[in-house]
Amino acid sequence: MAKKVVATLKKEGGVEIVKAIKVVKSPKNGAYTFKEEFMVAGKTKDFFAK
Repeated sequence: MAKKVVATLKKEGGVEIVKAIKVVKSPKNGAYTFKEEFMVAGKTKDFFAK
């Protein structure tokens, strides 16, 4: 239930930036929320593993 979107912030010769969106369920009331974060493309696996 996670979605990976490539941002348009990439320049030639620069670092590839991605926006990762993860659905998180609250332990208190069971509601779902979205956690969004911009990061370097190689660190997305760490974000989704948490």
